[in-house]
Amino acid sequence: MPELLTGRNQVVEALRAGRPVRKILLASNMGRHSIIGEIMHLAKGMGIPVEYVPAASLARQGVTTKRQGIIAYTAATAYHSLDDLLRFPVEKGQPALLCVLDGIEDPQNLGAILRTAEASGTHGVIIRTRRAVGLTEAVARASAGAVEHLPVARVNNIARTVLLLREEGITTIGVDPAATEDYRSADFTMPVAIVIGGEGKGISQLVKKRCDHLVSIPMRGRISSLNASVAAALAMYEALHQRDATIGRGAN
Repeated sequence: MPELLTGRNQVVEALRAGRPVRKILLASNMGRHSIIGEIMHLAKGMGIPVEYVPAASLARQGVTTKRQGIIAYTAATAYHSLDDLLRFPVEKGQPALLCVLDGIEDPQNLGAILRTAEASGTHGVIIRTRRAVGLTEAVARASAGAVEHLPVARVNNIARTVLLLREEGITTIGVDPAATEDYRSADFTMPVAIVIGGEGKGISQLVKKRCDHLVSIPMRGRISSLNASVAAALAMYEALHQRDATIGRGAN
């Protein structure tokens, strides 16, 4: 069954990634934004039909036309295997950097994490099959197209996956508000998987026990914890910072 992609960024990123698209519908009152021009150019080159339709027609399909005004009919985003995520950094000659999500349920949070992961050079994200949001249209939209470029694997058991990662020589670092180690003191230059817990619940106890390290993000205010997507972003960018610094030192 085809999936609906909505929003200019989401559609253009799908086309840039070469994702199969059957057709594109544009609201007849859509302005000539530069991204729309690129969408038209890419669609023409790929032989994808583009139709102009009344905005009300898009609304009848359950699409909010405010800020949107575009639909692409495409196949659902495919998940990668865990083996894929382990292979990609090897092919790039880089130490693995993965993000493991233990029960993220909010599409906005998952989309934001995927967007940050792609921007920070993280090689892939691992999510739970049950009691967690998958790669829905809402997640794709929240990721601003990052889902088209970032490998995502879905596994049945996060605790077992943490053990498998250890067997592959990847250190797992869980971000937990109760941990005593500052996340900035952890070594993110080696092959690492950052583990982030679900909203309100955090990392499950069994997954905590199986993580190689638990770290926390210092809090100076009255709030005791951060949103999951913010915590993930800080950890991924700390990894990027450390890796860039290491490359810089090695170049001198």
